Amino acid sequence: MTADDSFGRLDDDGYPAYTMGRAADMLGTTQGFLRAVEEARLITPLRSAGGHRRYSRYQLRIAARARELVDQGTPIEAACRIIILEDRLEEAQRINAEYRRSAEPANPTAAA
Repeated sequence: MTADDSFGRLDDDGYPAYTMGRAADMLGTTQGFLRAVEEARLITPLRSAGGHRRYSRYQLRIAARARELVDQGTPIEAACRIIILEDRLEEAQRINAEYRRSAEPANPTAAA
């Protein structure tokens, strides 16, 4: 990938653009915290060719949510589990809404 290719992906929410040090600085946390959320399987950063962790903006948002919960006194393992369950609930609600839309008659007046 060339520098031009990388530049074009900066608006990609899933592009692993941030090093561990930069990610920790952006979140106002430690690299150890990022390792802990990785160990809890909340996020899995991409590894560079040299083995260094790279984080996407999406992963940083998830880690920021975990940090909020931890700052409120929630143990890190519980915070990670809460976020995973919140994500599953959101997905189930999305699927349910799609199902309800597809089950509605195309013309409501025709059903009457």
